[in-house]
Amino acid sequence: MIHFYKYQGTGNDFVLLDNRSGDYNTLDQKNIQLLCDRHVGIGADGLMLLSNSEEADFQMTYFNSDGNQSTMCGNGGRCMIRFAHDLGIKKSAYCFTAIDGLHLAELDAFGKIRIKLNASLPPKLYEQDQIIHTGSPHYVKLVDDVANINVKIKGAAIRNSDAFKSEGINVNFVQVIHENELYVRTYERGVEDETLSCGTGVTAAALSFRKFEPGHHQIKINTPGGQLKVDFIQLDNGGFEEVWLSGPAEFVFQGEINIR
Repeated sequence: MIHFYKYQGTGNDFVLLDNRSGDYNTLDQKNIQLLCDRHVGIGADGLMLLSNSEEADFQMTYFNSDGNQSTMCGNGGRCMIRFAHDLGIKKSAYCFTAIDGLHLAELDAFGKIRIKLNASLPPKLYEQDQIIHTGSPHYVKLVDDVANINVKIKGAAIRNSDAFKSEGINVNFVQVIHENELYVRTYERGVEDETLSCGTGVTAAALSFRKFEPGHHQIKINTPGGQLKVDFIQLDNGGFEEVWLSGPAEFVFQGEINIR
């Protein structure tokens, strides 16, 4: 019997498990696929384990809905902070570990959660200016009318192209709304479909939008699932620091499920 919790951050939804006792270390790919399946399981874009950590408040382990362990998830990280708080790890400032290292996070009195992406290293800018790594690899494509893009078809074509087929890549279609406001729709590898929001994806879009303008930037991001904000400092050498993703993260429901 698995006791699960479901959380969502701007429509990006996750099954969360309290693994501090190690009870769920034996979950395999098939189990995770079943739990995330929207027809025969709980239904989610991904599954995360909250485990003990010797160097931080907790460890976050993230799996895509295809059952494979994946790279950093921005909205998932924010949901993990809310989950940790609801489990009794009540703090205003957190430090947690993920696959790409340590991350800082803050929870304010109004329930908004922000996390610092790549706390140990700034996001990596690749040679191609439309590909940025924010804990996960992202392809950023500017478009004129994002509402009429077939994200599943066009995103899958890029993700499965020769350049990215082996490791996969997340694909973000970005429309400029105002000077510091974007609308972003994302095709996520591992889900192999559009999700309502992608935290590392909107961060990549914001960094790409202002990557040649040194200084402090605040970018408002609209997604099909809601609004997020990305704050960062663009350095003179082209790098980034103090990259923060902010937005809501909410409990949806909890329950128990048997898997075979």
